[in-house]
Amino acid sequence: MEILVAVIAFAGALMAAVAAGALIQRLRDESEGWLIAWTVAVVALCLSLGVIGIGYIFGFGAVTFRLYQVTGSMLVPLWLAVGLIQLLAEKVPPRFLAWLFGIALTIVAGTIMIFDPLKAEVTGKVLPAGSNFWGIFPNYLLIGVHAIAVVVMLAMLAVAGFKWRQGDEYDTDNMHAALVIVPSGLALVGAMRFTVAALFTTALLVVAGAAVWYTVLRPLAPYEDDDEDDFGPDHDERSPRRDDRSQRRDERAQHHEERPMHRDQGPVRPDQGPMQPQPGHRGMPEPVPGAPGLPPSPPRRPSGLGDLVAEYRAGDQEVDYAARMAPQPDSGPATGYIMNGAPPMGQAPVQRPDYAMPGTGAVYPGAEMLSPAAQQQPASSKPSPSIYGLLTVFTLMDGAGEAFDRLAEATVEAVRRGEPDTLVYACHAVKSAPLQRIVYELYRDEVAYRDHQRQPHVERFVNERQSMVLATNVIELNVNAAKVVPLPTAMY
Repeated sequence: MEILVAVIAFAGALMAAVAAGALIQRLRDESEGWLIAWTVAVVALCLSLGVIGIGYIFGFGAVTFRLYQVTGSMLVPLWLAVGLIQLLAEKVPPRFLAWLFGIALTIVAGTIMIFDPLKAEVTGKVLPAGSNFWGIFPNYLLIGVHAIAVVVMLAMLAVAGFKWRQGDEYDTDNMHAALVIVPSGLALVGAMRFTVAALFTTALLVVAGAAVWYTVLRPLAPYEDDDEDDFGPDHDERSPRRDDRSQRRDERAQHHEERPMHRDQGPVRPDQGPMQPQPGHRGMPEPVPGAPGLPPSPPRRPSGLGDLVAEYRAGDQEVDYAARMAPQPDSGPATGYIMNGAPPMGQAPVQRPDYAMPGTGAVYPGAEMLSPAAQQQPASSKPSPSIYGLLTVFTLMDGAGEAFDRLAEATVEAVRRGEPDTLVYACHAVKSAPLQRIVYELYRDEVAYRDHQRQPHVERFVNERQSMVLATNVIELNVNAAKVVPLPTAMY
């Protein structure tokens, strides 16, 4: 049994050393607080497991006992808890207090545990229990550290769960990390506080190290675009995940009363920061036949991460319905400037051939722009302030590009035919990122946007794209100036 425990301990120490090296390497690029705290915990795990392996081969003594207790029993639970606070706290004071408390407790408790005399001499090749050898002060100090670590970890798990229910992808990743770290930390504290088999205690130390490594590699891994050329000119300019996480944390600290979105970061108003949806989902209208070329619509399933548009509220501004229903003083467009090259007053416009709309998703549904009455209006110096715009960036699953393009093309055709108040609805592919699509939308006002959301072809677009989309980012727009003309059409 001693040999088995020693082998497990040395294997775990090797794994923890590799994990510590990976964490330190990542620290060179990202100086996140949770990453620093968990690096301390993994280094402590490596030392504790190495000491256990040495003790089961050569026997335990006072030095090995103190190292095992300081690292495995005190440092690991404490810094796992500090790391959770650094990960989940959105404001600076809690993170600063966690650092202050963790460093102070490490220095004070470590000094006492190193220099306080033991009650008895530590001998043998059996994992020593701390309560049998510590004096009054170190023993109660360890009890306090364990109690604080347990309370903090449970509290952070509750915080992560609360944010996950209302949150976005970052909150989902944080919940994933908490579900991995907290159980392993609690089990480790239990093994240190109560008498359990040495094999079980050693295995729990190994599991704690593996849990931290897995968490940093998977749910908290940095985002990278697999389709981008790592040696391209923009490689050094790509924003790492830490920038997005830090920016989002600062924004949510400033707007903590607002609810977060369900993916990436919520729509951003130029003057207000992230806009957030109200809880719940809007109802779905009765299914109707979709646009030609679409497969039969599957039954609606609950909205998942990445379906922002269907759950995104049109905004907090009140809409003047009476003003919207009132007749316009002219029939000119509300999108900005009149097209260049308009004929002189009183001269009939040149009739243009009505080609089919392009298959790229680019649409200009305001056909009234080409009418004589529209072209005879004086040029507007500023677009209507009621115009409502969105820019949505979709990151697609590998291999889903063609299916998404077909779905988007059919949706755009349905928008063109049935939504006169949708001024621009264009779907773009990104040349440098084959797995990204950008949808640009302009509506006459927010009422038109809500009408658009209720259309059956939009519901179908939202439902069927869920299996194709990996991530979605929505940005809310204001139109300051614009020139909009019909796009050239494909003639074939």
